[in-house]
Amino acid sequence: MFKQVHATESVSADLSISRKDVKSLEKVPDQCIESTITQFSPSIRSGSFADIGPKRYMEDEHIRIDNLSSHLGSFFKFPKPSAFYGVFDGHGGPEASGYIRKHALRLFFEDVNFPQTCEVDDVFLKGVENSLRKSFLLADLALADDCNVDSSTGTTALTAMIFGRILMVANAGDCRAVLCRKGEAIDMSEDHRPIYPSEQRRVEELGGFIDDGYLNGVLSVSRALGDWDMKFPKGSSSPLIAEPEFRQMVLTEDDEFLIIGCDGIWDVITSQHAVNLVRRGLQRHDDPEQCAKDLVTEALRRKTFDNLTVIVICFSAPGNREQPSPRQRRLKCCSLSPEALYSLRSLLDLNANQ
Repeated sequence: MFKQVHATESVSADLSISRKDVKSLEKVPDQCIESTITQFSPSIRSGSFADIGPKRYMEDEHIRIDNLSSHLGSFFKFPKPSAFYGVFDGHGGPEASGYIRKHALRLFFEDVNFPQTCEVDDVFLKGVENSLRKSFLLADLALADDCNVDSSTGTTALTAMIFGRILMVANAGDCRAVLCRKGEAIDMSEDHRPIYPSEQRRVEELGGFIDDGYLNGVLSVSRALGDWDMKFPKGSSSPLIAEPEFRQMVLTEDDEFLIIGCDGIWDVITSQHAVNLVRRGLQRHDDPEQCAKDLVTEALRRKTFDNLTVIVICFSAPGNREQPSPRQRRLKCCSLSPEALYSLRSLLDLNANQ
């Protein structure tokens, strides 16, 4: 990101125990969930990789929890399977992203009365949406109140939750989630750039401006947590907001994996190319962590200029990956000249007489 100040280097931690606008790619009615829940249940496993890239400081953080129920303990009741992932891309220093990662479970579950049930229905999904929105806004306010977080630092935030067959993504900023469905890349989030018409219109209506693609000439995103030196006082509408957008999907047998990455990946790699790379890797070695590393390596090869963080979440158990179709054996026909045919016959006759 454009906005940056010198800060102490902080290395991303991997916790593998450790607008009021709501967008949906697919409506999830109760009867749909009920009629298909017995047909497919994702078997969740994940891998992640992070690299400082060409920058002097590491400002990315991430969290991945493949089994949310066991991680939070018996006090929380969720549909099975349940999982939680997040990528937090800091700017202006590592304080904001580090704070969100450190307090993620409290901010996203404990402090917002996260809905608890064993069943996935419209009531539960609406409750999840409301809780997530509240989490983003409370996290934003927490960054303003913490004396250890400088007002000039901020972070984008993207979270992905899986409950049963439902995938829900919440995003504020330019991290991106991409779903692979039968080899096709489906974006599960929208990059919040100031130059995008919907974001530019909102920014300008609230008194902000876009200068050379940057919000108020400073920030390359139009939504982020923190950055309180750019926001109006608490309770006031601001051009820079922490309000997340939501997308959800009913997972089917056709859904193979989800990629979550910071903008250091997407600045140089398209969603479809990332899906192609991960898909080939899973077909070869079935290791999501190696696939995450391969994506980071490819972004570095393409000269990205940012920190790099990737999480790859698979929806099938090891060994259940799709195998590449075997190539059909090609039969080649050849012809012999009369001279060659005569020589071959002579050789065969000679061998027969010996």
